[in-house]
Amino acid sequence: MYQLYYSPSTASMAPHILLEELSVPYELVLTDTATGSHKTADYLALNPNGTIPTLVDQGQVIFETAAICLHLVDSHPDKKLFPAPGTLQRAQAYKWLIWLSATLQSTLVVYFYPERWVSSEQSAADVKRHAQQKAQGLLEQMDKHLASHCSPWFLGEEFSLVDIYAMMLCRWTRHFDEKKARDYPFIALWVQKVLTRPAVQKVMDYDGLVKPYV
Repeated sequence: MYQLYYSPSTASMAPHILLEELSVPYELVLTDTATGSHKTADYLALNPNGTIPTLVDQGQVIFETAAICLHLVDSHPDKKLFPAPGTLQRAQAYKWLIWLSATLQSTLVVYFYPERWVSSEQSAADVKRHAQQKAQGLLEQMDKHLASHCSPWFLGEEFSLVDIYAMMLCRWTRHFDEKKARDYPFIALWVQKVLTRPAVQKVMDYDGLVKPYV
């Protein structure tokens, strides 16, 4: 059985939803970032980065959200939540998943924790503002991609891991001072479809989250 170390409303949301979509047995291990549980010696022995989430599968420890998600979809190819290896569709899926993880998510981390990069409050405020502006440009790129095809999901006709991951990051923009993900027309239409998924609803309820989710 999979063990997912998670904290509500964090990057663990994507693998948590994915586990529900896969309909596989799993155990949740609460590692509350609000109380510093992710910085304890026991947790750091699993994940020396002190980040959430971490997955344990048959004694093997996997961290980094995208890596966890890729492992899960590759372990259950029959669920068809990621294109088949060796296809051009798979290459496109890799492109967008890595873009979400390395580009959009990393920008949002700077937005949430600007003090990690500078030493003064004023500098932190400037960093946060620039990170928000960059993120809004990335959301515009996402919106244009969704507008470029008439299919219901991010990669086309099939719901996939990319939809889950992208929705999670769109949710992180809900407190932006200016334009949020839900304010982009094609993102708004697409994300409402993602939010109707039973697996998504179950995780939102489990985490005690309330509408609007994004």
